[in-house]
Amino acid sequence: MSDLGATLGEHGPELLAALGETGYMIGVSLSAAVLLGLPLGTLVFLTRPQGIARNRVVFTLGNLYINVIRSFPFLLLVVFLVPLTRLVYGTTFGTPAATFSLCFVAVAIYARLVEQILREIRPGILRVAETMGASLPQTMFRVLLPEARPGLVYALTSATISLISYSTVLGVVGGGGIGDFAMRYGYQEYDYALMYTTILVILVIVLAIQAFGYRLATRLDHR
Repeated sequence: MSDLGATLGEHGPELLAALGETGYMIGVSLSAAVLLGLPLGTLVFLTRPQGIARNRVVFTLGNLYINVIRSFPFLLLVVFLVPLTRLVYGTTFGTPAATFSLCFVAVAIYARLVEQILREIRPGILRVAETMGASLPQTMFRVLLPEARPGLVYALTSATISLISYSTVLGVVGGGGIGDFAMRYGYQEYDYALMYTTILVILVIVLAIQAFGYRLATRLDHR
């Protein structure tokens, strides 16, 4: 235990830096998920063959993007996006560059979850909105999204946990983060106590996010 304490004291600054890098990756990718994934998922729901704004082209393109990105092995996706990452950032190394590929995954994951949540809304609610002459934007912002708020929070919580898992492998491309810290200072230096402690830190973070998301969704659910 004293050895572990000494090791943590020695690598404390690196651990804090790794947590900051993970926080950056998750914060940026979640912002992309909300700003792009939420509209994309809503658009796919509305333009599907049974939707209230049917559009085969929009639905096909949106659905194709979601399916392709979600089915791509993450590390291969990172490699595939290397030319685009270099074009945007001028490099393929570092936390911002590594986060770029994570944003693609975040948008696809949350968009699919949003579509699934919206599909669970009772059709009668949409029919009432149509009967009252609500426009498409009114239906989206005054009916669909408010009705789906608890589910959207659950979905965002689930997406966050998935992104933490994805972010742990970005050390391979120099992205840093808590996973890279566990591998570099724990596994590669044969300090398994430090490695397991780092895994425990990740687990605590995930459980805290899960608990917070559940409580927030429960408070928003007025059904």
